[in-house]
Amino acid sequence: MYLTGFADEVSQDLDKQIAVTKELGWNAIEARSVWSTNIHDIGEMEFDRICQSLDESRIRINCFGSTIANWSKHINDPFSDTLAEVERAIPRMQVLNTKLIRIMSYARCPGEEQHKEERFKRLREICSRFIDAGITPVHENCMNFGGMSWHHSLQLIDNVPGLKLVFDTGNPIISQDYSKPTGEAQDPVEFFKNIREHVAYVHIKDARMEKSGETFLYPGDGDACIPQILQMLFASNYQGGISIEPHMASVFHDPNADSVPVEESYKIYLEYGRRLMSLLNGIGYTPSLYDEA
Repeated sequence: MYLTGFADEVSQDLDKQIAVTKELGWNAIEARSVWSTNIHDIGEMEFDRICQSLDESRIRINCFGSTIANWSKHINDPFSDTLAEVERAIPRMQVLNTKLIRIMSYARCPGEEQHKEERFKRLREICSRFIDAGITPVHENCMNFGGMSWHHSLQLIDNVPGLKLVFDTGNPIISQDYSKPTGEAQDPVEFFKNIREHVAYVHIKDARMEKSGETFLYPGDGDACIPQILQMLFASNYQGGISIEPHMASVFHDPNADSVPVEESYKIYLEYGRRLMSLLNGIGYTPSLYDEA
């Protein structure tokens, strides 16, 4: 098991992302955006600068947090747009020797009709292209079809060969369970227990729903049952990545969310990583460096 994180929540400056990663004693970043642009959209000169900085600092990109089929994309969007992102991502991942890519299953549709067969068809093509390139696609339970409930995640597994899952601990807390008529919030432990045999990667996020809306907290302080889920991962001898996504200083998918100065976001990210390491240490779950796990 190794530790990593969405260091773009500290800063869009790559040097800051590298610095906070090294200060935590880690050697991997889950790449999403640098200089406010996703890795599969950034220019060639900028991508070369990224590669050089990573090589010089001996920091690796363990997973690519792509925007492919994410919550901002709709199932009626031209599929050619998605495939273009896939084809831009593959050679860059190969240059970086990155073996995991986070994808989603397009935004939820209003109402009951979710166009499942079209989603499955598209995801089969997306996953086939990545798998043929030696890359494992992992689907996140976020604001998309597969995140509507654990049943929906398993529908993807049943219909998309080669797809694995990335389980985000905090997303169930802020998500309606569309498999239940009552429309209650999802249960993170129930969700995890039902999908864990397909989980190849984990995001650590903690949250609580307040009257005013969702609040993101340090790991173990919210309702995501993170200590319990870490214990289950340890008991099952999980050896994959555990990636922090604090959302406390910035929320990637909410451009209207308040942000804090880089100095403060840096401190939050450091404290978040240290608290996660403390939780792991408390149960004797010892991380390795990436590529040593």
